[in-house]
Amino acid sequence: MTHAGTIGSRLRAVRRDRGFTQEELAERSGLSRDLIAKLEQGQRSSARLTSLMKLANALDVELSKLVGKRDQLGTGRDGASVLDLRNALLSPSLLPGLDDGHDGEPTPLRDIAEAVDQACRSYWKGDFATLISRLPDLILEARLTHSIMGEAAVYPLAMAYDLAASVMVHLGREDLAAIGAERAIRVARSGTDELLWATLHATYAWVLLHQARLEEAERLAATMAQRIEPAFSAPHHHVAAWGNLVMTALAPTAAAGRDVAGYIHLAMAGAQRLGRRVALYNTSFGPAAVATQETHAYTVRREPEKALRAARRIQPGDLTGIAYGRHLLDVGQAHLDNRHLATATERLMEARSQSVVWFRHQTVARQLVESIRERETRPSAAIRSLASTLEI
Repeated sequence: MTHAGTIGSRLRAVRRDRGFTQEELAERSGLSRDLIAKLEQGQRSSARLTSLMKLANALDVELSKLVGKRDQLGTGRDGASVLDLRNALLSPSLLPGLDDGHDGEPTPLRDIAEAVDQACRSYWKGDFATLISRLPDLILEARLTHSIMGEAAVYPLAMAYDLAASVMVHLGREDLAAIGAERAIRVARSGTDELLWATLHATYAWVLLHQARLEEAERLAATMAQRIEPAFSAPHHHVAAWGNLVMTALAPTAAAGRDVAGYIHLAMAGAQRLGRRVALYNTSFGPAAVATQETHAYTVRREPEKALRAARRIQPGDLTGIAYGRHLLDVGQAHLDNRHLATATERLMEARSQSVVWFRHQTVARQLVESIRERETRPSAAIRSLASTLEI
């Protein structure tokens, strides 16, 4: 990605603005002064995401600002506008006492539900330009339909907000993502589907994770999972909603360096009960989902052998689109930790093939490419290609 300077230059500027020495920042963040010095001097071009989270928190700055994350949609977006989506989320018409601007006939529920389903497919394909171009109108249509039909139209409006939150995370707009996630939860709360309402908290927890608010992210997901904990006789979709929240709590726990075995065993029990993938509210849960999140957790904890062992439980076709791409980044990190540079590069190439636009927005992808470049005596053609995609 093209950034205003490097991570090292941004780190140095923020540190000096806060009035910290490198030693003071090291003490506040719990990291070594050597790492901070190497980043600032350009001897290292990046660090693991967990380390960057600690630096961002110690400096009281957003993680996305420290890593320089920005819109990487490129040109020719077929009308995609991040500002249009922002305006749909922050419409003044939503303020109490103002005209909400609702006018006209509501969209038939079948049509708006199909539009939401199409938007979900665009998201998982990593087709962010198409998604962002359609979401503003979809949100407005869903608002109108909800204002007239009430509870019957809760699902499409809540999901439109949730999709807006999810894509904003990828674009590094975590504050807007939090607003979208909160609006989704509030709309769902006005209905009677408790599982929808609970499931949407997973997106909010994911936003908190990207804001490096690890304890809050884990607590929110775990609290909601406990609230809807299913009885033994509960239907599969109830178990799936609960399991997805348990898995959401796993990521911030791993990032905080705490033991993850409890969440993994709990989720495994639920997944074994299902025995298959169960899709629900643009999420899914099952044995492959547990293996995916277990791979991620052990990768974050720098336990590559455990991560790769979990990854071997995933069968071809279990994951697709950007879900598979994100898993491949974890597998690539585990191979890099084992000094398997060629295999790590192969996994990165495969991840990029899932969606180039999505790949450009992945901070982890950038960190992996830069780490491999630092270790290779002579950068391979594949790494040069990946670096070009990321505009490093």
